[in-house]
Amino acid sequence: MLASGRGSNLAALLVARDCGDLPVEFVLVASDKAAAGALQLAEAAGVPTLVLDPGHYPDRRAFDIDLFARLAASGAELLVLAGFMRIIDSDALTPWIGRMINIHPSLLPKYRGLHTHRRALEAGDSEHGASVHYVTAELDGGPVIAQVRLAVESGEDEHRLAQRLLPLEHGLLTAVVAGIAGGRIALDTDRVQFNGEALAQPLQLIDGRLVKNH
Repeated sequence: MLASGRGSNLAALLVARDCGDLPVEFVLVASDKAAAGALQLAEAAGVPTLVLDPGHYPDRRAFDIDLFARLAASGAELLVLAGFMRIIDSDALTPWIGRMINIHPSLLPKYRGLHTHRRALEAGDSEHGASVHYVTAELDGGPVIAQVRLAVESGEDEHRLAQRLLPLEHGLLTAVVAGIAGGRIALDTDRVQFNGEALAQPLQLIDGRLVKNH
């Protein structure tokens, strides 16, 4: 996992693993920030950690190439980006296409980038949500695997909306990682496969289960 922040998604994945709902082994949690809470969570759970300071590299590409070489050396088969606040060099990420996913707090393709909750409220959206997608060189533009939705409440601000969405994000990411680990979710060229069939629309998380969106 790559994370720059407090690590709430990592915490949710660790809980799911410990409950027997997520059949994975965590081999490394890496960050570009030494103070990231995700690193402390990983250390407490006995998961190896890695911190690299981008300021010690001549440019972004050099940092990304070194970081991803270390990720490969860890033996990781799937890379999860959860709050990793960096745009990744295309040469570094290309070998991981189909093996790297990101969780993004919007119903993609809406609101790529930052401040998604604010933008949804400013647009007057009645519905908001989160997406998990395969990572490609296009920012928040890779094939969307699954989404979770919630109704926007009248008068709420972006902080309240973010708070209500967060536990749904955790459930969505956990379900997708479990699906990939179980061989039910995969990427075939540029199409997401679910149980061997190409999806026309992203899966939806409903009552904790991933279901096809017909």
